[in-house]
Amino acid sequence: MHRETRHRLELGGIVATGLLATAMVAFLALDYLQAYPVAGALYEQYRIVGRLLDHVLGTSVFRHPFMWRSLATGVLIGIVAPLVGTYLVHREMALIGETLAHTAFAGVAIGLLFSATTDLGVSLLLAALVVGILGALGVQWLAERTDTYGDVPIAIMLTGSFAVGTLIISYGRGMTGIDLENYLYGNASVVTPAGARLMAVLSIVVVAVVVATYKQLLFITFDEQAARVARLNVTWYNTLLIVMTAVVVVGAMQILGVILVAAMLVVPVAAATQIAHSFRETLFCSILFGEVAILGGFAVSIAGGLPPGGSIVVVAIACYLLTIAASSRSTAAISTH
Repeated sequence: MHRETRHRLELGGIVATGLLATAMVAFLALDYLQAYPVAGALYEQYRIVGRLLDHVLGTSVFRHPFMWRSLATGVLIGIVAPLVGTYLVHREMALIGETLAHTAFAGVAIGLLFSATTDLGVSLLLAALVVGILGALGVQWLAERTDTYGDVPIAIMLTGSFAVGTLIISYGRGMTGIDLENYLYGNASVVTPAGARLMAVLSIVVVAVVVATYKQLLFITFDEQAARVARLNVTWYNTLLIVMTAVVVVGAMQILGVILVAAMLVVPVAAATQIAHSFRETLFCSILFGEVAILGGFAVSIAGGLPPGGSIVVVAIACYLLTIAASSRSTAAISTH
């Protein structure tokens, strides 16, 4: 009965998370289409809800569209980051998120320099996405074509991409007035309407891809050699996973910044492994912990006037410590079901 109740609670949490994510994606769509009469009327309902929240909570932030965009981006990050991170943690690739975050930072630097030296306006988020994906492919290429230990290509890409980013920033210093600290530490104001919409599209794609390839990704996660024997295209699925990681990292970088972005790939999953008994349960629980971290982090940020990135990570770590205290296991022992 206890196990059945637990499963019902987990399923209820996932359903609630799905409904919340749907509401946030709907807001971003209405935000884009608000010039049309029907969409504009529905968009105004979100504004009314925001004013009511401000009245009830004694705040003055939810009436502003930028806060809804930031919250929507955060909610989506709370889903896709643990979703991809569950595979990375079980494959002992936790540091890949940190690596791709530094690669994406190099993309931001390249985008800034390109915008400053040409007449073409370049989306910094799009530049980070392109460079992040190229960096992910570079890590995969190095891992398959060198005889070094598995984490060496990751370390090389991490330090190399950040070195390139710092050199470009130093070279272009003074050409742009954009505050790069927002990209290092995260800031809700960094989330532009276009960035929030891009995050929504990328999140839908990532969730759809994981659902469609769940069995294949699970197979290569727990027994890559057997997957090769079974003639599964392991290289393709490894590349797919690492590219999805790059996509998630770039989206999460808006809120969490380069320095903290890897936490959402790892900490919710680490918390879930303390209490879950199967891979699927770990997947569900990590998403729930991710949402608790996002919503709790935003609450702390708003209440204390603190940066959202650090607040989210602190709440995530608090969840992890609570699961350790509540767990009767010293190590995670899950099944692959």
